[in-house]
Parts: sequence; structure tokens; C-alpha cells
Amino acid sequence: MATQPTIPKGTRDFLPYEMVRRNYIFDTIKNVFKLFGYMPIETPAMETLNTLMGKYGEEGDRLIFKILNSGDYLSKVPDGEISNNNSTKLSYKICEKALRYDLTVPFARFVVQHRNDIQFPFKRYQIQPVWRADRPQKGRYREFFQCDVDVIGSNSLINEVELVQIIDKVFDKLNVNTIIKINNRKILAGIAEIIGHVDKFVDITVAIDKLEKIGLDNVNKELLDKGLTEEAINKLQPFFTIKGIKAEKLNILRDLLQNSEIGMKGVDELDTVFNYVDNLEIKADVDFDITLARGLNYYTGAIIEVVSKDIKIGSICGGGRYDDLTGIFGLKDVSGVGISFGADRIYDVLNQLDRFPESTESTTKLMFVNFGKDEEKYCLPLLAKVRDAGINAEIYPESSKMKKQMIYANKKGIGFVALIGQNEIEKGIVNLKNMQTGEQTNVTVDELIKRLS
Repeated sequence: MATQPTIPKGTRDFLPYEMVRRNYIFDTIKNVFKLFGYMPIETPAMETLNTLMGKYGEEGDRLIFKILNSGDYLSKVPDGEISNNNSTKLSYKICEKALRYDLTVPFARFVVQHRNDIQFPFKRYQIQPVWRADRPQKGRYREFFQCDVDVIGSNSLINEVELVQIIDKVFDKLNVNTIIKINNRKILAGIAEIIGHVDKFVDITVAIDKLEKIGLDNVNKELLDKGLTEEAINKLQPFFTIKGIKAEKLNILRDLLQNSEIGMKGVDELDTVFNYVDNLEIKADVDFDITLARGLNYYTGAIIEVVSKDIKIGSICGGGRYDDLTGIFGLKDVSGVGISFGADRIYDVLNQLDRFPESTESTTKLMFVNFGKDEEKYCLPLLAKVRDAGINAEIYPESSKMKKQMIYANKKGIGFVALIGQNEIEKGIVNLKNMQTGEQTNVTVDELIKRLS
């Protein structure tokens, strides 16, 4: 008995109608990127392991898909290293490459490698798949697309403001109501300084980022387990109870962080961004969220996360400022900022809200019914003329029964069919049927093109 074919967990096949919808998302996002002057690039699906490891924190490193070396990958590994059960150390011996975890670190590598070929500040967008060895669940996959937009080589906070505008415009065009949450990693660094645990900065940010998921008590317990004192955890609590509008929250923070230079700088940066944003016509809700941390180690300034107001599915867009990501590849002091749209989660949101436009349901607008060889020969030049006019059209490939051809058109969501038999050929007309209303009209080919264009 043949084994039923399957695909790896956390990956998916996409049917034609799903791809049409996905391309609608990609095209919408891409058009907004271009509107703001960003240019496309692509990078390989795999990078060297050294390029990726150590850039995403301890948790991120564990989720990197490593690729075994070709051939007998164990032949050059001493027997003692195979038997010592140190899989992390062993992986560096048998894996030289890995699937990319995100698009940002490969982008930093790209910038350094091609720094003599690009113009700074460099504004790029990139829409490609990434892979993470995560536990598959609703809205979380092991293979998924990211739609990234970054500007690198500029410290200006105008870039952060522009990214807020891009987010707002994308989700406005997709008809998704969103909340744009913003924080600053300098504020989080200031908090770590104030409570006396700069050495635990990464542990603090990773725990704080889980606050919404696991609750305050569990966050405090995790911090205690990580080695923070109870005194330090008590000092942390006032930061979790800050309330009010953005300006009020920032004023409270100024009092709490007055003895931290880096914390105050983060407050000032956020204040500048919010002052610009509040002067713009932004349709999304823009809010300051002190608990937003984003676990990636390379963020150094503003951090951004976007959630749907109507569907609880987690972040559908996020990113932030990284001051020296290229430094790890030898190009120091080049600041950048960017965001990534999660196309797969956006798809799920639009699907649940039933907000895909009807025009994305089908790629074919017109089908020529096939009555036989003579009619085929007559219809093919007409079909070419219709396509030249920019109308998606096809002809049924066999002269099957009319019912079978109509079922095909219905199931594929084709809006119109052209019926051309001997009578229509003699008169030089097309019998055009609207598949939704059932209405049939006799038109010339030029009238058909005008009607369907």
C-alpha cells in the first residue's frame, strides 16, 4: 500500500485561490514600499552558520534550522566529540550553513558585502520566506514569508516616523484596524540600570516581552529564577503600572528614569517620534507600550509592534532601530531601522474578517466555450486579441459537454463565458454570458473588450 504523501509540520501548500489572495497582500505591501522610495533586493535562502548564530539571543539561536554538510558530514569529526552529547558544539562541525531566520541579519551582511555598490542612506525592501524551528500553532509556522522594509545609514528619527506611516498605509489599504505599539530599548536599558541589574538586561527584556502572554506574577517568577533580587523586582513594578495618554506616560517615565542617562535619551527619542506622528493623519491607534521589548538582541532604539484590533493572533508587523548590526560584519557605526510585515498572519486576519476583495478570487475573467475544431480555430485569434487588451482569458481545451464546461467555469469563479458557434461565426458576434446573473447578450469582440476592461 502506497504511503500517503505529507509535508513537514509547520509548512503548507497553497491552492491557486490562496496564492491569488497572498499575492494581493504582497502586491499591496510592495506598492506602499515603492511609494516611499524603497528598492527591492533578494538574498539566498541559506546563509553561513556564522552569519546567523549569536544574533537573535539564546532562544532565537535554538530555532535556527541548520543544514548538514554534504557527503559524509561525520568523517572529519573526532569520535570523542560525537559521543560527548554536546549537540551545540557538534553542530558547528557538521553544519556550515543554515536557513535564514529572518531577513534583517542577511540584510546587514548584504550591506557590508556590497557597501561599495549601494548609496547611503540605503532604503530597501525584501519579500522572501524565512524558517524557524518553532513549535507550530495557530498563526505560527516553521516556514513563512516576511515583507521587510529598512533604511540603513541614517540616525534620523524621521525614519521611524516614516515607518509608522508605511504601517498605517498598508493596513488601511488592506482594511485592517490596527494598534501600533512603540517602545524604546534605551528605556528598557534605563530600567535595568535603575533597578541595579544592567548585567541582566537580556533576561529582563525577554521576560518583559512575555508579560501579555504569561502575566505579571509569572514574569516576576521568571526574573527571580534568572537571578534578580526581590528588591530589584519590587523596583521594577512601578514601570508596569504606568497609565494615561502617551504624553502622561512619558512624563511619569522621566521621573522614574531621571538618574539614567540612557533611559532619558530613550524617552526623548520617543517624545520626538510621537510629536511628529501626532501631527500626521494616522488612522491606526498609536500607543506607547512600556512592556514591549521584542526579544531580538540587535535592537538598540525604537521598537515597534502592530496588532489587529479585531482578531487576536499576535503581532502582524514589528521591527525597530539597530545601531550597529553591520558592526558584527566589520562595518562599524552604521545605524538602521526597519519593520517586517508577517504576511501569513495578515492572511489569517483578512480571512477571518472576510476582507479579501472579490477581484482576488479568480485570475480568469473570461472563458471561451469550446464547440469543436472549427470553432477552436476561429476563437484562438479572438482570444489573443482579448488577452492583448489586458483581460485574463482562456479557452476550454476540449469540446466537452456544455454542462461540464460550465461547471468548470463556475468552480473556477470565472465571471463571463463567450459562446461562439457556427451561427455567431457567420454573424461575426460573440454571445457573452454573465455567469452571476445568467444574462446573455450578443456583442462584437470590440464591445466585449470594452465591457470587460
